[in-house]
Amino acid sequence: MTRVLRGFAFGFAPVVLAAHLQSRGLSPLQIGAVLTVALLAAALTGLLVARVSRRTGRRAALGVTGALMVASGLAIAYATSYWLIVAGAMTGMLGVGGTDVGPFLPVEQAVLTESVPPANRNRAFGRYSITGALASAAGALCAGLGTDLSRTQALFVGFAALGALTAILPLLLSAAVESPIRSQTSARLRPIVALAALFAIDSFGGGLVTTSVLALWLHVRFGAGLNLLGPAFAAMSLIVAASYAVAARLGDRFGLVNTMVFTHLPSNLILVLVAFSPSLPVAIGLLLVRNAISQMDIPVRQAYVASAVPPAERADALALTGAVRGVAQACGPIISGLAIQLASFALPFVVGGGLKAIYDVGLYIGYRSRPAEHERRGTRV
Repeated sequence: MTRVLRGFAFGFAPVVLAAHLQSRGLSPLQIGAVLTVALLAAALTGLLVARVSRRTGRRAALGVTGALMVASGLAIAYATSYWLIVAGAMTGMLGVGGTDVGPFLPVEQAVLTESVPPANRNRAFGRYSITGALASAAGALCAGLGTDLSRTQALFVGFAALGALTAILPLLLSAAVESPIRSQTSARLRPIVALAALFAIDSFGGGLVTTSVLALWLHVRFGAGLNLLGPAFAAMSLIVAASYAVAARLGDRFGLVNTMVFTHLPSNLILVLVAFSPSLPVAIGLLLVRNAISQMDIPVRQAYVASAVPPAERADALALTGAVRGVAQACGPIISGLAIQLASFALPFVVGGGLKAIYDVGLYIGYRSRPAEHERRGTRV
């Protein structure tokens, strides 16, 4: 339920954010800077929340992330000062990176990993991703309601209200979700560091074309309004949700690394083509096609990382990879914002697609012969 509520909020917030901030008088470069701060905060606060969860417990840590979401929504809704808006982005819970970016992620996914048998882990992460994507689609559809400043403000007040609910629900979980005693096994995180470096390349490329950047790009390049962008991004989220169901089964059948690479690489080639779209319908059409395969790597990647370390280290491993991905991703929006302001409309897509393709090749070369722990056990179903 927490995943649904947060996913719904994270569905509409990135779509309406750029238009809302433009209504507040911010330039594309300033909007890009806000997105960069939000992505950096989402990554770095994940490390902090993972540490806090070992002291206060996972339930309390997840409750704190909900409180941060409340603060973020209210700041964006009511702040008129640029620096207050930046402060709202610094909570890490603005949702600009989508449903799978934020300080809640390492703790929530560690709980998920330990809640199912290894044989069901791939599909559990698939269902977790499907839930978020469906809720995100519903949220994106509601973004079409944000036709003026008063309405986008109301949406962010609703964002804060949903955050309050996500702060309460984790407190109702049983004590079984709390982490086991952590052993002195930090050396076991070393294999994750090399993997995280590859993730950084992919995330930097992805940061150039986040949902908020895409919404801003479509608006400035083709004049698309929220009444069109909302349904378009809702359709993209629905397509992504369907792809998650397929991804989990592909991971079971062909292996996690193969699934990550051979679904992700073609999507990056399509991303480059978006840069040269002659019209809005062509651009949205290409983005819809791309979304059918571009996010299949998410649930299998999460299952792969969670299986690479012992249970007591999972939150740290997920926080580390999330932080590296988030910091790299955060560098993208400000570059894209500057490119859009200077009318260099192809730059985010060409550079982003190229970098993400390099990641795919590197991942295949380095990890194709390193199956996850539950794959080595022969527990795929």
